[in-house]
Amino acid sequence: MVRMSEIAVVPAARRRKLAAAVKRTGAEALLVTHLPDVRYATGFTGSSAALMAIGSKLTLFTDGRYATQAAAEVDGARVVIVEKPAAVAACDFAVEQGVTACAFDAAQTSVETLEKLTAALPRRGRKGWFISTSGVMAGLREIKDEVEQDKMREAAALGSRLFDQVLDEIHAGATEMEVALALEFMARLAGAERMAFETIVAGGERSALPHGRATNAKLPRRGFVTLDFGVVLDGYCSDMTRTVHLGAARKGEYELYEAVLDAQLAGIAAVQAGVTGAEVDAAARGVLEAAGYGEFFTHATGHGVGLEIHEAPRLGKPREGIEETRLKAGMIVTIEPGAYLPGQFGVRIEDTVMVTATGCEILTPTTKAWIEL
Repeated sequence: MVRMSEIAVVPAARRRKLAAAVKRTGAEALLVTHLPDVRYATGFTGSSAALMAIGSKLTLFTDGRYATQAAAEVDGARVVIVEKPAAVAACDFAVEQGVTACAFDAAQTSVETLEKLTAALPRRGRKGWFISTSGVMAGLREIKDEVEQDKMREAAALGSRLFDQVLDEIHAGATEMEVALALEFMARLAGAERMAFETIVAGGERSALPHGRATNAKLPRRGFVTLDFGVVLDGYCSDMTRTVHLGAARKGEYELYEAVLDAQLAGIAAVQAGVTGAEVDAAARGVLEAAGYGEFFTHATGHGVGLEIHEAPRLGKPREGIEETRLKAGMIVTIEPGAYLPGQFGVRIEDTVMVTATGCEILTPTTKAWIEL
């Protein structure tokens, strides 16, 4: 049975923003093939589609498997059912409409795909028909509208409730996989469509692995257990991390936890419209460096979240040649510093927050106090 999206109406403001973005590319049209981008613009949740945006007019192409689903879900776009590949059909349509230059997202289109699409065009007019762009749709999706904000609050709230429930499953001798499965079962019972990514449960020495996905390793009698997980609710992802401790803390464990918590709070305090992602990263990273753990913080402080678990913007160290994104009100990002001592233990604490003009709204308010089970 096909599960239809609960998104009944796509805000008209999204289509206006898309039309303006197409104009900025210098092309007459934009080919959209990345499915989360298609969903953002039209509400369609199927696994095969292409969207052609010509000015303010949107046309979605998909195959016969999705005729009923597209009719029920798509808002603000004409639906065309085709037998040929959707992207090829979209480009054929644009040519028929007199389009002489069409933008595409080079970050979402392989060289092989571009070659096939170009070969399918009429010989006359192939040269220069495709205009390479990057991040057009990603840029539109950075700032969440009110509909998205509400959905993400719900997803984050569900994730927070699950953390409180899964604590009863964490005990010495239980396997990481058993805890992860219990969490995922609870999530589905509570209405989640799926997990947003492979659940991370890492105990003892494995807590020093930043991405220690759940295994059959047993949780220790004493030591940290890191849980990093998210759920998908009506297409939107949640993301949070908490680290708890089994038994009494050993030397250095409580100190590391406090340092990471201080860093995380500093990162949250730095968030507001107008600052860069690098500035937020520096605020969190500086605390860990001052505490002597700087070399053990091996990833960025955060990232955007939405229809995908990793979206723009990035909150990390500046990268040469890449302009830093300034945060804007309505962006939803994670703040997740961590420190990982190889062969010993590690701690990460993560919240999802929404940027406001003067700070941020924490969407995952579950306690970050030291928890000893």
